[in-house]
Amino acid sequence: MVLYGMVLTSWDYSLFLNNKLFFMKKNWLFKMFVLTCITLLSFTMYSCGVKDSDIQKNVNEKLSSTPGISASVTDGVVTLSGQASDDNAKTSAETNVKTVKGVKSVINNAMVTPPVVDAPVTINPDETLMMSAKDAIKDFEGVNASVTDGVITLTGTLKRSRLQNLMQALNTLKPKKINNQLTLQ
Repeated sequence: MVLYGMVLTSWDYSLFLNNKLFFMKKNWLFKMFVLTCITLLSFTMYSCGVKDSDIQKNVNEKLSSTPGISASVTDGVVTLSGQASDDNAKTSAETNVKTVKGVKSVINNAMVTPPVVDAPVTINPDETLMMSAKDAIKDFEGVNASVTDGVITLTGTLKRSRLQNLMQALNTLKPKKINNQLTLQ
């Protein structure tokens, strides 16, 4: 047999075929090696992603400066909840959480707590309280009332069952305090 200008004997030809099979096997082995490497690399890259527990830890650190807001993490999605003192605190918490590595998106369910406005306490003047107190105790025989600096002082005797009604009637007058010195029967 003539191959590239060389004369090959049958023995040489069999070596040639064996080498050809060898190279084909080598090629097949090489392909399997490359495929195995790619598969392992893809599994490694998938498992190297940031875990939710790591994201949760980092998010909690970021939220430590924002009291009242908490977070939960599922598949890289952070959900904020709780009470923020104002809109700036709510927005700031969301912005800070977005900077954490591995966070895919943020759902901000935090509520802004409206400021508590205390209504001013209205205390009626002593003259008004005295006239109103006398009117309120007229149905309760044996009870006397005096008013000094917005404080109603009760003296006398009263049945225990009627005390609650008397106190409710006097509290509607908005005194500073009711000083109960009644003797209950």
